[in-house]
Amino acid sequence: MALQRSPLHKLCLQEKCRMVPFANWEMPIHFSGLINEHKAVRTQAGIFDISHMGVIQIESINAKDLLQDLVPSDLHRIGPGEACYTVLLNEKAGIIDDIIIYDMGINDGLETILIIVNAACKSKDIEWIREKINPSKYHLCDKKKDGILLALQGPSSKEILERYLNESLSNIPKFGHRIINLNSKTDKEGSSVFISRTGYTGEDGFEILLSSQEGNKLWSQLIHEGVTPCGLGARDTLRLEAGMHLYGNDLDSTTSPFEAGLGWLVHLEMPCDFYGREILEKQAKEGVHRRLIGLELQDRAIPRKGYQVFHKSQVIGHVTSGSWSPSLEKGIALAYVKSQFARVGERLWIDIRGKKTPAKIVKKPFYKNSNNN
Repeated sequence: MALQRSPLHKLCLQEKCRMVPFANWEMPIHFSGLINEHKAVRTQAGIFDISHMGVIQIESINAKDLLQDLVPSDLHRIGPGEACYTVLLNEKAGIIDDIIIYDMGINDGLETILIIVNAACKSKDIEWIREKINPSKYHLCDKKKDGILLALQGPSSKEILERYLNESLSNIPKFGHRIINLNSKTDKEGSSVFISRTGYTGEDGFEILLSSQEGNKLWSQLIHEGVTPCGLGARDTLRLEAGMHLYGNDLDSTTSPFEAGLGWLVHLEMPCDFYGREILEKQAKEGVHRRLIGLELQDRAIPRKGYQVFHKSQVIGHVTSGSWSPSLEKGIALAYVKSQFARVGERLWIDIRGKKTPAKIVKKPFYKNSNNN
């Protein structure tokens, strides 16, 4: 089966990127190098092509009420122009996908919800929604279609995007969003752009959904102005430093929100019988047997997914995500371990190619920009 390609594929190749397969897409892993791209986002700004992500739109008279059974977070806490991070759960409180839900307001009498999902999960997410909600009660469509989804991230991203749009973005708070008209004379389809103040790096930034023509134009203009193009490699080290989960590594259908450190997404106080609620009520009362922790290595080594974690001679868990941190200049990892050992400050060991390397449990995120609270 041929890999899918973003509309920016040719422009990425012009920037001499290295392409790799990812979630049935051919995507850039790096351009000028992971370290350079990572530091550009931490200090100035970087632009990512994230067109592999799924963008689903649901319209219904009561779209939030229909979706509420599928997520543990109270969707009525957000209003038009706001968004929330949450998870789709199965009957056993396992995480089907982690998603962002955007309230687009009411259009022509219908409540409109936008959902950004992980590329590898798009098909199963749609299948789950259609299985659990009567399809006659809503309209579901692929909002991105052949368009482009970009992420402009970094402390300079707001200033850069405002200059391009010739419009202030100060009225978009974190997890806020709006549609801006571009008044394009050459592309009727691209006359508007969806902009959200969200991202996957731990920095201030924006995710931008727009037509293929306008997306190519924006990408080219920002690269011309010196914004650093970034690939999946830097996206991974940035999100790991920020303590953000990667589905398939740190989250899966056997992982509950409480185990993954996402208990803040579970709103048991709301009167809604969402999938997995009974199990989550039990976990909230009795606790869980394992927890996702953050580890900093004490020696100069790099932990990787699957490496075993030890307490003395006992195997107590495994690494789910690990890398060298360009910002902290040390190895960091997320790992599931038995709950009795999941204490900040606890000394553990990671088996790295047959050698037990000392590590310490630390609070997440590993890195936090002082200007991005």
